[in-house]
Amino acid sequence: MLDLQRRASVFSQRGETDSLGRIYVINLDRRPDRWRRVRRELDRFRCRHGDRLTVLTRRISAVDARYMTSASDPAVLRPAYTLADQLTVEPNPLLKIDDTARAHEIAMTREEIAVALSHIETWRRVVTGDDTTALILEDDVVMTSGFARRLKATWTALQDPSGSPDFDLLYLAYKDVSTETTRPGADPVHRREPGVWEAAAYVLTKAGAQKLLDRLPAFGPIDLWLNLQFTTLKTFTAGRRLIEQRIDEPSINSYSVLPALSRVGVITKEKALLPSSHRLRGPVIGLGAAHSGLTSLARALSMVGYTCLSDLDRMPADELGMLQRGERGRLFNAYVNIGSLNDKSIRGIAAANPHALFVLTTLDHVPGKLPASRVLHLDRTVADKWNSLSEFLGIDYPPFLYPEAEDIGKRSIASRLPLDKPLPATDLKFDTSPWILPRRLLNWQGIQIQSDQSSGSATSIKWSAGKPLDDDETWKLRDDTFPSNLALFSPRNVTAHIDGLALAMRRESTPVREFTAAAIASRTNYLYGSFAAEFRPSSVPGLITGLFLHRNGPRQEIDIEFLGNDTTKMLVNVFYNPGHDGTKLEYGYRGTPTEIALGFDAAADFHTYEIDWRPNRIAWKVDGETVYERTLWNPTPIPDQPLEFNLNLWHSRSTEFAGHLDTYSLPTRTEVRSIVITTSSS
Repeated sequence: MLDLQRRASVFSQRGETDSLGRIYVINLDRRPDRWRRVRRELDRFRCRHGDRLTVLTRRISAVDARYMTSASDPAVLRPAYTLADQLTVEPNPLLKIDDTARAHEIAMTREEIAVALSHIETWRRVVTGDDTTALILEDDVVMTSGFARRLKATWTALQDPSGSPDFDLLYLAYKDVSTETTRPGADPVHRREPGVWEAAAYVLTKAGAQKLLDRLPAFGPIDLWLNLQFTTLKTFTAGRRLIEQRIDEPSINSYSVLPALSRVGVITKEKALLPSSHRLRGPVIGLGAAHSGLTSLARALSMVGYTCLSDLDRMPADELGMLQRGERGRLFNAYVNIGSLNDKSIRGIAAANPHALFVLTTLDHVPGKLPASRVLHLDRTVADKWNSLSEFLGIDYPPFLYPEAEDIGKRSIASRLPLDKPLPATDLKFDTSPWILPRRLLNWQGIQIQSDQSSGSATSIKWSAGKPLDDDETWKLRDDTFPSNLALFSPRNVTAHIDGLALAMRRESTPVREFTAAAIASRTNYLYGSFAAEFRPSSVPGLITGLFLHRNGPRQEIDIEFLGNDTTKMLVNVFYNPGHDGTKLEYGYRGTPTEIALGFDAAADFHTYEIDWRPNRIAWKVDGETVYERTLWNPTPIPDQPLEFNLNLWHSRSTEFAGHLDTYSLPTRTEVRSIVITTSSS
């Protein structure tokens, strides 16, 4: 960036009282590229005595969220905050700070915890250092045009008569969200009230750093908590931003407030987050002995964007033939723990696919003579598997933990038997992702895995008409919403009567929505089982009645939905994102929808609808008969994380999907007679 004034005379390493004597840069050990880049940025400027600014600079090794193995010290950081804290910093006209907001607790993400701990450690360095002031930088910053000149003017304006800095905290990079925003100008602004985001670049005096340490424990994202200290710290922002975060260095942080704001109805638009389209090296072949981390490797490859076939006793014949011949057009680009891949076939595959890469999870498992440049040893002694794997594949270091999954072994492929009474099915438009196979192969029916015959004790949860739904340990009545829902769920809209339950939809104004709806959810997440309910959906266009299983982080979902504009059809859907609990993979908002023609109007009478979810397949049933089924990779993997049961009635934002709402048909209801959840302990 062009900057004619390169002498930043505010800086000096000689200890003058009117100078800024130290720069701390918070940088992850695994990001030396950022450290080099920020050093180059600082070296564009020289201090008052002619030295480059890197002479004053010290690197702080940032706490890395990926390697945190224990909870933070509660005397230093409490890893939660409330919606009221968020609204104190950034008020929203749709929400108010009340008892509900104060009770709405938000858990910090691992990334937010790591960032907070890194800043707190830097404050300690300021207190124990020799300099009275220090500039604290995150490693993705760039100085704006006129930085040296404008910093000099800001610094001069904030000196006391002796030339010492007359402040505790000075923001040089910030986003102003206060209700009394001032126009950018030359003079620094004294901040007495919250309303400043970002902690990418700020000056802290030794006295200010000590005040912050005395106020610990912090809570919530560190830029939020700093706002709540403005009453005890003399805080300023520069008249305009003097430092900015780089736009070519996207943040990999995960922000805990976003899903919270979605649930309370503030965020009203969803943007499909699709994987990057960069070309992945491969095909990748994963080999090793049993119990050596092969299932973890398969999941890791999937998480970084590979369409990975894994843990099977053999490969589908067409796919194996194309791989052996080195042909394009295969369904998969990674294969892990496949019985068809023996030593002889591996040598042929290596010859036919000059770009093939081989990952070995057992040191002594080296089939034939493979070029060393195409082989990665990823056995259990490798401490940072993501580092080795990402360097080998030529991809960025992933922003999530390497998966640790129990090896499931080679599953047996079985012949697929046709359904006795299938109903006509029509696929709608699918999302595009590495975990959804395209529908270009008409004969592809997925992979039928032989079912596990082992059984355990069954656990059933039953509710039926005439019984109250008041078991707080089993059920919860939702009081939130989501961006695609034009209604706010209200517990008052779930009512019990002699014939069952009613889930109501009403035209009822709230601060965030013009309608209220109804939803029941389980308090327990389940891994596999049968999930059924007898109900009659609403037939009002614009509304959707749903029976579904769901989770976020990673998002996985299995749906039954009835669209009010045509209740002669049942919509089934599966969302699959790989990863273990907490992985921030939420790609796609369309999923893989399929319409099932029922042959009757579901809104005319009660029927029982069921999701039968097993490790090897998902079956959708109507009145006990399987009407549709999906197996492995038809077109997605089978969801494999615990899911929450839901039954709801809501108002879709998409008129193309569910039709235009006829408000004269409100209020309306979905009637429920029974709910049965059956799971196995095996």
